Amino acid sequence: MFSYCTDPASLEGLTWLSCYLTTGKHMAIYWSVGTVLLLLAVTAPAALLFGFGGASAARSHVLPLRWLGKGYIAVVRGVPDIAFFLFFVIALDQLFEWIRHKIKCPDWDMPIRQGNDFVVCDGAKLPLGNAAQWVHEVYGFSLAVLTFAIVFGAFAANVLFGAMKAVPRAQMETAEAYGMTRRQSFWRILVPQMWVFALPGLSNLWMVLIKATPLLFLLGVEDIVYWARELGGSKTARFTDYPHGDWRMWYFLALLVFYLAFTRVSEVVLDRIMKRLTHGQATAGGDAQRKAA
Repeated sequence: MFSYCTDPASLEGLTWLSCYLTTGKHMAIYWSVGTVLLLLAVTAPAALLFGFGGASAARSHVLPLRWLGKGYIAVVRGVPDIAFFLFFVIALDQLFEWIRHKIKCPDWDMPIRQGNDFVVCDGAKLPLGNAAQWVHEVYGFSLAVLTFAIVFGAFAANVLFGAMKAVPRAQMETAEAYGMTRRQSFWRILVPQMWVFALPGLSNLWMVLIKATPLLFLLGVEDIVYWARELGGSKTARFTDYPHGDWRMWYFLALLVFYLAFTRVSEVVLDRIMKRLTHGQATAGGDAQRKAA
């Protein structure tokens, strides 16, 4: 990156380090930080949407819908996350290809399942074989986001379901006594008040989501854990212009500092949101604010 980096063998000390930390592969690890932040930015609202849908279904008066909501919460929460992460990536990929296969190749006369192989026509493959590299990366990242949203959406659904039940029933009955329909009571009374009860659980879930981002490595996405392991391993002069010993400890130490700093910032932001939500509310948090005032 710098003009004096043309001959790495002649460099020493901080000059060598500045050139080493600005190589193309190190730029990849810096970009991977953005990948993690983008994953969190997209997955959090998506998981919250799945969670809200699951919680609403679990309290529905329609029996099949209630079974679906409670089954979604129970099944996903009862299976190790790693199993679902590995399952959904394969299952979703094959589902999308099967749908495209039915649309694009209606005259296909061969079975899709051929022993242990899943075979679709060339036009139905995702992504296409001649697609650019960035298309493959975006597709893999999208599958990872959807997988994270489905898994963590079940935990969010459980939190939101409990928060909905925590809103005093008397308030719902009062709304109905004033002539509100069930839908109006839900959106105007229940939903605005449930967040103050849900935020502690959602805060913990956000922290777990942050710590789960290294699972991107298992889903085929080159995240910061992948690059820390790749760049920190021993390198000899035969394979690189910047040979070094086993530096994985230092790379993983940098990851530790990054995650600790990020979680600390999250704690500060979540604490401020909690204070805002509990202001004037008949909750423990609101009562503490009134006593402090």
